[in-house]
Amino acid sequence: MKRTMHHITVAQAIVECLKQEQIRYVFGVPGESYLPLLDAIYDEPSIEFISARHEGGASFMAEGYAKASGKCGVVLATRAVGGANLAIGVHTAKQDSTPMVVFLGQVNSRFLGREGFQEVDIEAFFRPVAKWTVEIREAERVPELVQRAFRIAKTGRPGPVVVSLPEDLFRQTITEAVIAETHAPKPAPRQEDIRNIEGRLERAQRPLVIAGGGVKWSGAQRLLRLWAEKYALPVMAAFRRHDVFPHNHPCYVGHLGLGAPKAVIETAEQADVVIALGTRLSEVTTQDYRLLSPGQTLIHIDIDSDGFGKVYAPDIAIWADCREALSRLLDIAVQPSWQEWAAERRKRYEQTAALPLEKRTLHEAVIASLGRHLPKNAVITNDAGNFAGWLHAFFPFGDGHTYIGPTSGAMGYGMPAAIGAKLAFPDRTVVSLSGDGGFMMTVQELETAARCDIPIISIVFNNHMYGTIRMHQELQFPGRVIGTDLGRVSFARLAECLNGCGFQVQTEQQFTEALLLSLEAKKPTVIEVLTDPDHISVAATIQDLRAKRKS
Repeated sequence: MKRTMHHITVAQAIVECLKQEQIRYVFGVPGESYLPLLDAIYDEPSIEFISARHEGGASFMAEGYAKASGKCGVVLATRAVGGANLAIGVHTAKQDSTPMVVFLGQVNSRFLGREGFQEVDIEAFFRPVAKWTVEIREAERVPELVQRAFRIAKTGRPGPVVVSLPEDLFRQTITEAVIAETHAPKPAPRQEDIRNIEGRLERAQRPLVIAGGGVKWSGAQRLLRLWAEKYALPVMAAFRRHDVFPHNHPCYVGHLGLGAPKAVIETAEQADVVIALGTRLSEVTTQDYRLLSPGQTLIHIDIDSDGFGKVYAPDIAIWADCREALSRLLDIAVQPSWQEWAAERRKRYEQTAALPLEKRTLHEAVIASLGRHLPKNAVITNDAGNFAGWLHAFFPFGDGHTYIGPTSGAMGYGMPAAIGAKLAFPDRTVVSLSGDGGFMMTVQELETAARCDIPIISIVFNNHMYGTIRMHQELQFPGRVIGTDLGRVSFARLAECLNGCGFQVQTEQQFTEALLLSLEAKKPTVIEVLTDPDHISVAATIQDLRAKRKS
């Protein structure tokens, strides 16, 4: 469908493009360089501007919203200062393959190149971390290039696009603006490709599927489950793509993330045919690019052909949308002979994912309580940090969009991403997990959540340190602590100062009581979990690390 509009301002044309993309929320911090665009949004009742406390928080909100809603995240900011602040969200969207469009007000066209107030070459600044960057100089090209920005953000491997708009451009009038729908192509595999996969699987004895974000973006989770069930295929989740496959399913055999259990890695190493489905086979997923061996057959199916052979040369490379590929793979003529091996690997995974019933650490108790009391469709986001190891290892993720995490490992992500997810799913419970280090980086966005009536639940594991770095410090320089100790902050009280609710807990019972109250709260809530600093990871304590180093 196309619409033609006459004699509208540049700002109005951008809003019309947002409407065409069915964008409900845009995130940002107001700036004088793009005030006409804010004013045009004011006149459009279908779009709400979420004013954040920091552009980094706004970009994380947009990225989380995009992951949850399946639409492009949209961020607005001003010039170099706003752009620099939100660059962390652009980098996250690039590494996580998340569609995002960033509109940056630029200095007046007359001042470009003169090092004007807050000027930077925005195209050059963002080119290394964005999928595409463009600075628009002519009003008549705004509809064309803004729609191109959305198309590029959504097409192929999704990613962030940055659009620079000189402030004098906004007030110019466009004689004729054509606003059209932008569709992302869905390439399908050739019949020859399907036959090649069929032939490899017929000869396979231990096949394994590694499923990534491409499965989620194409909406192919159900097809993956049907395919796995029909051919008894064991399935692993790529790094921080937990909800790509239900964990209680007999075909699920683990998550290839940071600190992946030995049994899970062994499953991947034993496989003779590996089908990488919608994953770029990242550093973490492949355990520092050491997971796969030349003796294994690699079938790589992805929407991004640039990823083929970047690390591992595939025996079969198929450029296709995961949904289109799986719909055709459901009809291959293969009789599985690997059921016994698959069942054994499932059993080994179950052993690694079982929470201890007695002598639980507080981290384990929190995950157990979340598993018992959260609604089945609750959405969990997480920040970067070792606390997430317990979530990754033990939480039983189910069907649907229930997990949002940064494969970029960005600190400060969890709580703002939860705000974006809650806007996408207003009727679902949304919970973020953070450490005290990461939470403090974007804690100001709790006020945004309170002001905008976005009742999220934030769980903060407070051990008064940058725990992940402390772990590496203890491994490499035991006992020589520098820079990783943090001050004592009461996040429960801080939440109340930012117009939310706060609880501080030290036991499983206290946590469960706080969680049940938080589920009924009508405003953002923080549950501060005071954890033992010695419990540095799922597998070790600080004392363990020091003893190991000495031995």
